[in-house]
Amino acid sequence: MSALLGVELPGYRTVDTDTWLNDHGDVLSLHFFDLVPDLPAALDDGPALRHGLTRFTAEAGGGLIEASVKRLGGVPALRQILKLPLPGQPSGQAFIGSFTVPRATCSTVVKIQAAERGMTGMREAVVMARLGPEQYFRPHPYAPEVRGGLPFHEADHDRWDADFPDHPLTRVRRTLKALAEAVTVDPGFAALPPFTGPDTTAP
Repeated sequence: MSALLGVELPGYRTVDTDTWLNDHGDVLSLHFFDLVPDLPAALDDGPALRHGLTRFTAEAGGGLIEASVKRLGGVPALRQILKLPLPGQPSGQAFIGSFTVPRATCSTVVKIQAAERGMTGMREAVVMARLGPEQYFRPHPYAPEVRGGLPFHEADHDRWDADFPDHPLTRVRRTLKALAEAVTVDPGFAALPPFTGPDTTAP
């Protein structure tokens, strides 16, 4: 099912079904899951949703940078940005941004993934040098008690994007903004019963 329309953004070329690539090597992809969404809470329960996502991402070895509920094509969607270590590499990170549009028994996701290449960690080093380590590392605002995964820190904030316009995190935010402006939702998918939260009756 092509639940989302308008995903094919300028600057991206088709490399596979529902997969596009740009000159930076960023991968844009569209997915449909014919399953009850694996989300920790309903979209209207922001604190529980963000807390659960923070914990899930840390347990997977990554770090949640942002999570919020926005409208995509007029339908409520979960907007996320997270970071993961580059597999098989001693350093470097991949940044993943996505919009998830959940319905009661299925969901659709549009995702942008951008990885560091060449010299890594420059954004983090510059921001830490400006602020000092005491102001650089902070407890996660969504779940201060969560440990493990990649740490939450100041360099991932969008206030630094203008200083690092070609950084993969900046590119992810730029692509999410373009998707928010371009994407529409198939009326049939939008009309499906909404997701109201995980099934708490399951054993």
